[in-house]
Order: sequence, then C-alpha cells, then structure tokens
Amino acid sequence: MSIPVPADLRTVHARLPDNPLLMMGAGPTPLPHAVAEANSHIINHLGPSMNAVIEAVQDMARYAFQTRAEHVLGISGPASSAMEMAIANLVGSGSRVLSLVTGTFSGRLADMAEGVGAEVVRVTTRLGDAVTVQEVQDALAQGDFDLVTMVQGETSTGVYHARIPAITQLVRAHGALMLVDAVCTLTTVPLEMDAWGVDVVVTGGQKGLASIPGVSLIAFSDRAWQTVEARPRPMPHWCLDAQRAWKFWGHHSYHYTAPVPGILAIHEALRLICEETLEARIARHQRCTGALQAAIEALGVSLYTPKPHRLGSVLAIQRPDGIDALALRRHMEDHHRVEIAGAFGLDIVRIGQMGEQCRPRALVRTVRALGEALVAQGHSADVAAALGVLEASLGLDE
Repeated sequence: MSIPVPADLRTVHARLPDNPLLMMGAGPTPLPHAVAEANSHIINHLGPSMNAVIEAVQDMARYAFQTRAEHVLGISGPASSAMEMAIANLVGSGSRVLSLVTGTFSGRLADMAEGVGAEVVRVTTRLGDAVTVQEVQDALAQGDFDLVTMVQGETSTGVYHARIPAITQLVRAHGALMLVDAVCTLTTVPLEMDAWGVDVVVTGGQKGLASIPGVSLIAFSDRAWQTVEARPRPMPHWCLDAQRAWKFWGHHSYHYTAPVPGILAIHEALRLICEETLEARIARHQRCTGALQAAIEALGVSLYTPKPHRLGSVLAIQRPDGIDALALRRHMEDHHRVEIAGAFGLDIVRIGQMGEQCRPRALVRTVRALGEALVAQGHSADVAAALGVLEASLGLDE
C-alpha cells in the first residue's frame, strides 16, 4: 500500500471541545434532549415501525404548517433541498417565475428557478427592507407567471414579511402558485398555509423546529400537487422527484434509503411542538425575542432592521462604530462559550431566537457575553442594566 495510515486517529469525541458552545447563531440551534436521544436510534426504513413514524410525522407536520394537505413529505437534505424540490417539480423551461428578493435566501430561490430553465423576474428590495403589496401588484401586472417565490423570514438581512396573506391573495387572483420559504419562521411566528392560501411551504429541521440539520419538510397544496403530476417532462433529479418521493412518504414503498435517525429526530421535535402547542410556542418566541431586543438596545447597540418588518427569529444587529465584529464574536466564544453568527456581506452580527435558543438561561448568558465582549473593545455598555432589562422583560424579576 502506497498511502499510509493517518498518524492522527483520535476519536470524534477527542476532537470536540470539552465545553461546547451555546449555539445562538442563525442555525443550527441547540437540541432538546428528547430530539438528540431519538437521533441516536436506527430502525428499518421500510418496516412497520418506520411506517407508523412517517404517518405521525406527516400528521404533526400538518399541524405545524396549519394545513390539511395530503402531500407532506420529508427530504433527506438541508432546507435548500426542500426549496429545490419545490422549484424543480413546479417549473422548468417555458415557465415564468416572479421572485421577491430581500436577501441571500430569497435570491437562492430565484437562482434555482433559472437553473431549471425558467424565466425569472426579480423584485429586489433595498437590503433591510421588506417587499410591499404594491410592489407585488405592479410586478404581476407585467404578464403571466406560473410561480411566485418569497421567504417569510430573510435571515441574511433580518427581514420579516407580515404581508404574506395579502400577497398570496394577489398571487392566487393572478392564477399563479405561491411558494413560501418558512425555514427560520415555522413555529416561531404565525404561518397558516391553508387559511392564507399558500401552495407550497418549505422548512428545515435545524431552526425553529429545534431538530437536526439535514432533514427538511415540504407541504404541497392540492392545487400545487396537480401541477407536479401534470409536469410534461421527466424530472432530472431522482432524489428530489416529488412523485417518486411520494411512493415512500405516501405508500411506504422504496424510493431510497431514508435518513432514519433524522426522521426519528424530527418526529420528536414535532411531538414537542404539538405538546407545547403552536399558540404557546409562538408566544414564547415573541416574549423572548422582545426581551432580547430590549436588552440589546440597553447595551447601546442598534438593531439593523426597522421594527415594522424586523425578524425576531434571527436578529440583525448593527456593528457599533469602532467594534471589530469578528473579534467580538471570538471574545464571546473564547470567554463565554457563546456563539453568534456573522453576516452575508452586511455590517451586522446576528443572534438566533429559534427553538431552544428562546430560553431565559440562554438569553441571560448571551446578553452577558455580548455586553462584556463590547466592553472589552471599549464600548460603554452597562451590562448589569441590560441584564436587568432582560429579566424584567421576561418577568424574571417578579
């Protein structure tokens, strides 16, 4: 043998830090114990136990999506795979797509549509702004479209779209299908697929659902599924062919070897959501992100996105003058074992508020780490006052 055995054969555990980071970035998020434990199991992906798990995942996902749609599928891949399944099964050469672009991930949907040969018209906002209903109405007046794409929460810019019901009403009146990316927002803010008339919703496991990365979910309305079935040409993507995938998710027959531990994990994540209820979970997220925003401002730091369309799930924080953002994040990691996220070209840092990130203990630790990291670079932050604001907002001072 000409290639030698690697000299360093340490186990994975030896390579991981003894004191892991508290993950307060834009995802992945910390796992509840039940989800982590479920992710350690393996069963036959075509056996009766798995069939029961799949049916339960679909029922609980319908609750999370707020839909009675039959065609709810899991995908062994990141949320981008769910986005790609939606795009590749609904449009292609000869299709026209209107993409509402407010940052990196809404732009990704447009790129995917161009990749399968569709003609794409972009409505692109200034970074930090949300798409308006009027902008959508003006764009739809330019001609016929088969599909309109947008994200509910654009994590790259901290933008939240609260006008999806009104936008969807316009899209349906136009005769197009409506695709919403709810990767960071599902179960953290209201989303009602059926009541709002949304045709396709995609999400990932690693954000609001508080599950593992690499397994995602997609729901097709009956109207959207008719388009999937009427596709005039073969799908070029075997794994992302929705009709082939439905053989597994709808009929318990073979498509490819399913990511069994990941499906068991997302089952537990959805079970915890149902146990908490959407109403209580959304209220918890609103309370926690509101408290964190108040504490950040008490540190003398500005939030990047205006309040009317500020995304609470991933807060975009303006870098204060004189502060090195990378050094700030490294100080938080090295001295407090708290990790927050950088940005996609903007002068911001980002703090996640999804799933297990929305717990008082995590918020207190994050505000203290952020405040002391700011002070270390000469920023005049009153950390004690910010913690007091946080605790008061959470009701911990009563």
